[in-house]
Amino acid sequence: MGGLRELAAPFVVPGPSGVAVRDRLKHLTAEDEKVLRLVGDHLGTLASRDLKTRCAAGLDHDTDQWAERKRALTEESSSRWAGSITKASHDQWALARRGQHAHIQSLEAGVRTIAHRLSLPVGEKGGKKAPGGYRNRQEWHAKTRRLHVLGDRLQAARADREAGVVHVVRGGKRLLNTRHHLDAAQLTEQQWRTRWQAARRFLQADGESGKRFGNETIRVTLDGEVSIKLPGPLAHLANAPHGRYVLAARVAFAHRGEHWRDRVTANRAVAYRIQEDVLRGRWYLTASWTIPPVKTVPLTAARADGLVGVDTNADHLAAWRLDPHGNPVGEPLRFSYDLSGTVQHRDAQVRHALIRLLHWAKRHHLAIAVEDLDFTAEKTREKHGRRKKFRKLISGMPVSRLRARLVSMAAELGIAVVAVDPAYTSRWGAQHWQKPLTTTTRKTTRHDAAAVAIGRRALGHPIRRRTAPPPRDRSDRVGHRTGQAEPVAPGREGPRPRIPGPRTRSVRAGCGAKAGDQDTQHRSGRPAEHEFWQQDSLPLSL
Repeated sequence: MGGLRELAAPFVVPGPSGVAVRDRLKHLTAEDEKVLRLVGDHLGTLASRDLKTRCAAGLDHDTDQWAERKRALTEESSSRWAGSITKASHDQWALARRGQHAHIQSLEAGVRTIAHRLSLPVGEKGGKKAPGGYRNRQEWHAKTRRLHVLGDRLQAARADREAGVVHVVRGGKRLLNTRHHLDAAQLTEQQWRTRWQAARRFLQADGESGKRFGNETIRVTLDGEVSIKLPGPLAHLANAPHGRYVLAARVAFAHRGEHWRDRVTANRAVAYRIQEDVLRGRWYLTASWTIPPVKTVPLTAARADGLVGVDTNADHLAAWRLDPHGNPVGEPLRFSYDLSGTVQHRDAQVRHALIRLLHWAKRHHLAIAVEDLDFTAEKTREKHGRRKKFRKLISGMPVSRLRARLVSMAAELGIAVVAVDPAYTSRWGAQHWQKPLTTTTRKTTRHDAAAVAIGRRALGHPIRRRTAPPPRDRSDRVGHRTGQAEPVAPGREGPRPRIPGPRTRSVRAGCGAKAGDQDTQHRSGRPAEHEFWQQDSLPLSL
């Protein structure tokens, strides 16, 4: 056990801190779409210019520079539009810094793995804890060259981070690179240009408490009317007083509509974002706001009635219900999803699988136990080498999407989520639970066994089914072997229930009725020890 890493303690995951709902802008006129594109393109140009200024400032940026950026933008838009643009630029720069840090960690992991494998003799086999040497001299030579390449990239990334330099593309780096591979993407230049312009538009405004309907820039009334405060250079396009443009569409927010109406009625801050879906030819309005953090229940309360252990996989969620003592109850369930297709389809598949899982847990009034997964260092090609299938498997697992969706949806239903350390759950689950839980009518998979292991760890029990017997005595005299039940559990010391039929080859059916009565057994300290057939001690006269 000395080679195993220390396991982190289970904890209850805190609830979400914000809410976002979306509705489609239906029945927009051609004039409405034209105005939205003009406003979005104009503000997108200002946002690109401001992001460039923010990135150039680097680590030396301060509040005075922020105020100067806002004053420069106000002349070409308005003070509220300028505030939204500068805040979005600052958030995008901070996101790029976090991505830069993750990239450096990935490069460091790759350099360490290659250096370790190069230090080993060619052809040496590896183990479960560390990879071995490379297969032949050709691969060894290729990896020495790759080590220098990764070293140069790591040095450049570290230098950029120390200098506060980040690389950001408004509209997305992937879409930008698609411009050079239009044939592979099956796009024309005009189709790509339409997507690129839509991705770079800026039509989002932060809310402000105390203002009418919680937002003065993009205003949505209680009856669903949407109006936009036009920037100064486009004020001549207004069709309403005070330089506003009212859209012909109406929104309703079928999901969480009551919460949205409560905030709008009380004039509490609500942020809005308008975006165009070029593929479908539709426009959408997204409303978002912050909520006070949900107070999580204590871990002991989440464990009180047992819980549901859930193992996350690339195409399904394996779940099994456990009682408070860690025993599997009922049959395992599988909630499948298909992650092929568009982003919207994948997201819908994940939400459908999670809502079925949550409704099942809600019916039984149970918490959910999941692994605290993070595959940041596990996706590197240097760690898994030629195991492309395995790298593709873990890369396709929607870890972050599942985690965010599960926490948000569980908080809405009042279900606690317990996160556990993912170390060894699949291996130990298969070792201790897969075979015992397999019957003639049920084939227990490795994922089902992992779900049991996750649930037992969340409950505070060891994963293995029985604790090891005392090393000096393999009988039951020293102590109780099983680690399933607590000492206070009723019936723990009681006899096993009588099962009809022979238990051994030498005992016929219907015999051995008192097999569970310890007083009838010929053991030390029991009344049967003093029966007439017990051999008396030798007389002292002999």
